[in-house]
Amino acid sequence: MNTPLSRSAFAATAAGAPLAPFTIERRPVGPRDVLIAIDYCGVCHSDLHMVNNDWGMSAYPIVPGHEIIGRVVSMGAEVTDLVAGQRAGVGCLVDSCRQCEACEDHLEQYCAKGFTLTYSSPTKDPGGLTFGGYSRQIVVDRNYVVTVPENLDPAGAAPLLCAGITTWSPLAHWKVGPGKTVGVIGLGGLGHMGVKFAHAMGAQVVMITTSPKKGDHARRLGADEVLVSTDAQAMAAWTGKFDFLLNTIPVPHDFNAYMMLLKRDCTMCIVGAIGPTANLNTGPLIMGRRTVAGSLIGGLKETQEMLDFAGRHNIVADVEVIDMASINEAYGRMQRSDVKYRFVIDLATLA
Repeated sequence: MNTPLSRSAFAATAAGAPLAPFTIERRPVGPRDVLIAIDYCGVCHSDLHMVNNDWGMSAYPIVPGHEIIGRVVSMGAEVTDLVAGQRAGVGCLVDSCRQCEACEDHLEQYCAKGFTLTYSSPTKDPGGLTFGGYSRQIVVDRNYVVTVPENLDPAGAAPLLCAGITTWSPLAHWKVGPGKTVGVIGLGGLGHMGVKFAHAMGAQVVMITTSPKKGDHARRLGADEVLVSTDAQAMAAWTGKFDFLLNTIPVPHDFNAYMMLLKRDCTMCIVGAIGPTANLNTGPLIMGRRTVAGSLIGGLKETQEMLDFAGRHNIVADVEVIDMASINEAYGRMQRSDVKYRFVIDLATLA
């Protein structure tokens, strides 16, 4: 193929504008490229932030979507490890420098020169920006395509490309497994995946939430116990008992209430909140050699490892499948936290 591919999509043309039908062009399939017909695309809260330019980094028009599941349609001559019809996925990034220490370590999300986002990043492709998964097809370099186990429900698998890897990466990095007590703070799109993965890894999993009403569902997801963080007596009883805390709360908040839950030399990892937060009391850190850390999505190698693990354990996200025309309504519901736990778009509904 040597001409751009014209494709239907949904886009926002200005900050805060509703998403509407939009025609984009994809680049021709090059020697190392893969053309994927998109079946499902997850709706991430960052899609909403980017459409609204909440982080001051958006470029328009925006075609959101970085939790992409589909089938290989064709590939360039240098791609020999995929076949047409194979299930494949694309996550949050579609390129990086490939030369820095992070890229050489298969941690492309920490690329020293900056990675290329799946949407709203400058590119030499038609249109001058990357366009995401709210569309019928996508062309991506083979290095940034992952394969998806056939036994997984494809709609439920879509959020694994962001919510899944965002929680898997720190759990794997800090070696969560049998004999470890893990607290997952916050039961939302990220938290419910953290519970599922930590349980499958063999850890004792405690769901930490402000809402006692979430307890029953947390247990169905795999939590062994539920700790209500507004119950001072219960929090005191868990002081010094956690090997690892995965903090998935998506807004800035006070970390201090959780620090004393950690054992000596243990870590709380932040994956939800981005930006300034309340003052951090360094006393619990110093007195227990505790650590507060952060983690960003995951590299391509660990994303493939996560998908393979999910396939072995049949782990997918809890999702509500919507049609493309309902996306603006879904954004409104997402702002009201009216979803358990991720929206996923059925792209067959995009004309």
